[in-house]
Amino acid sequence: MNSSATLSRYIGRQFVLWFCLLLLILLSIILLLDTVELLRRAGSKPGATVGVVLQMAVLKLPEIGQQIFPFVILFSAMYTFWRLTRSSELVVARAVGISAWQFLTPVLIAAAMIGVVKVTLINPAGSIFIAKYEQMEDRYLRLRNSSLDVARSGLWLRQKQGERQFFIHAERVDPVNLNLSDVIVFEFQGDQEYVSRVDAPHAQLKERRWELIDAVVHQNRKEPERRPRHVIPTELNMATIEESFAAPETISFWQLPAFIETLEAAGFPATRHRLHYQSLLSQPVLFCAMVLFAAAFSLRLPRRGGALNMVTGGVVTGFVMFVMNDVIRTFGTSETIPVLMAAWIPAGVSLLLGITALLHLEDG
Repeated sequence: MNSSATLSRYIGRQFVLWFCLLLLILLSIILLLDTVELLRRAGSKPGATVGVVLQMAVLKLPEIGQQIFPFVILFSAMYTFWRLTRSSELVVARAVGISAWQFLTPVLIAAAMIGVVKVTLINPAGSIFIAKYEQMEDRYLRLRNSSLDVARSGLWLRQKQGERQFFIHAERVDPVNLNLSDVIVFEFQGDQEYVSRVDAPHAQLKERRWELIDAVVHQNRKEPERRPRHVIPTELNMATIEESFAAPETISFWQLPAFIETLEAAGFPATRHRLHYQSLLSQPVLFCAMVLFAAAFSLRLPRRGGALNMVTGGVVTGFVMFVMNDVIRTFGTSETIPVLMAAWIPAGVSLLLGITALLHLEDG
């Protein structure tokens, strides 16, 4: 029992060591390539100095690093098993009766813990970095002051205050302080009972309220009433409205549930954010699946071929997983399939295939 625990700690340490080393190497390469690309983009931008470009490259690195985590798990696990098998350490372990599942357990636990750390610690930190990166990209490379984007039909907002619902439309938006122009506000009691319509040339978002200037209020079965100022209460703020147009990756894992609720209450589509949140929850399962695939490729290396077959198998697996995940996420974003299914299918299918491959390897 003691020797088994010692072996588990040894294998777990080997995997974590090679994972950290491979991640560091890949992040260094990505940082170099991304810096070159940003320098190319900044060539004609007067404010984008070398220092700014280097800062942007560093800020973008955590987000790209999170995307390569599954592949780093796969290849670090493959190398760990390949190295232990080539040195006959796993061969001796299996000869004394230790099954593949026993020496896989510490690697699976380590991969799951890496997934938990990635989701709960690295993702929140990365969201802060990528939000700052996008602000700098807008300022120095895209030469605009805000990431707020409005469709050709104008800006539409929906907000709910108790039993009252407000639908706000503006033809134009000043993204600096969120001043609205040519504003129309429809008020409903409940879901269907029309209450009033308010037309105003300008509206401004203040503390917990919209202020409509020179408003004309059309109440049901009453003469229009002109008011110098008309106030509508709101729970929205500048950050909520602007972030709703930003990528879900800029929102921390811990803030996503409350933010999704706020978005949906305000009438913004939250499909991308819900899909991103569920995908984050599935990360530890996906990482465990990568370990099972790695074991299937590398445990019988001396009898089945060389390192080239292992690397080829790993590359093909990584490519197939990337394509499958991208296609399924597209279906989920368009709501062709439920968000929960779109987020968990890649991890679930990968885990089942990895277990099947390992069962065949161990017992077949």
